[in-house]
Amino acid sequence: MKLIIAAGTGFLGRNLEKYFIDKGHQVIILTRNPSSPIHIKWDGKTLGTWIAELDGADVLINLAGKSVDCRYTDANRAEILRSRIDSTHVLQKAVDQAIQPPKVWLNASSATIYVHAETTQMDETNGVIGDDFSMGICKKWEAEFFKASSITTRKVALRTSIVLGEDGGAYPKMKMISRLGLGGRQGHGRQMMSYIWIEDFCKVVDFVISRKDISGPINVTGPQPISNKEFMDRLASKTKPLFQLPSPIWLLEIASIFLRTETELLLKSRNVVPKFLIDKGFQWT
Repeated sequence: MKLIIAAGTGFLGRNLEKYFIDKGHQVIILTRNPSSPIHIKWDGKTLGTWIAELDGADVLINLAGKSVDCRYTDANRAEILRSRIDSTHVLQKAVDQAIQPPKVWLNASSATIYVHAETTQMDETNGVIGDDFSMGICKKWEAEFFKASSITTRKVALRTSIVLGEDGGAYPKMKMISRLGLGGRQGHGRQMMSYIWIEDFCKVVDFVISRKDISGPINVTGPQPISNKEFMDRLASKTKPLFQLPSPIWLLEIASIFLRTETELLLKSRNVVPKFLIDKGFQWT
């Protein structure tokens, strides 16, 4: 296959690139800063010479979007939304112009589209979608993606939970915090964590590509959410710190100001389950 990965130089994109190249496929990365022969320059908002790569490609994967690991200032809120809408919109224009458009288009979304839930599990059918900033971003993002339909290009929105891996994402930082003895529960610790390891994330993408009966939004996460306290306890069993101090909400609020992030990333309960993948027979490693 020929796969196009838009904004593919980050943690997810690098791992997808390696996964599919190792399986013998051709991968092209659309990026603002090309540094490899397989990199093609794009800005995520305007058409350019990169559109030729989509014509005849088998798969398009869009991972574009400003990181939400920042303070939610007015400027950052606007850029978080704009980067997701603009990239999805311009890719749709490129797909529409292709003589042979990609057979399948996987667009990033987020499991944070569902409401805070500590006891009720959120799946694709019964999950409750709310109206705060983060959920609103996801709703507008998916609305832009599904606004245009095509009989030739199958569309799947990947509502992805936190992705963990040794070489990027949140996991290396979490291990460091745990080793320093600050890896106790965060807040009251009852908030649920839905997560997936990067190896399984790549397998899910491959699975979705191969299954023509999969379309629409799907939850991309491990099969069993666990509480924040249980997760941090498991992490401590691996890192073996001398002590394990909890982080109360007031301390997280102060720390988030200095770290230029938001406490929502730690305190929102994402009790999300991948019912669709389970029903389709996906096997997690």
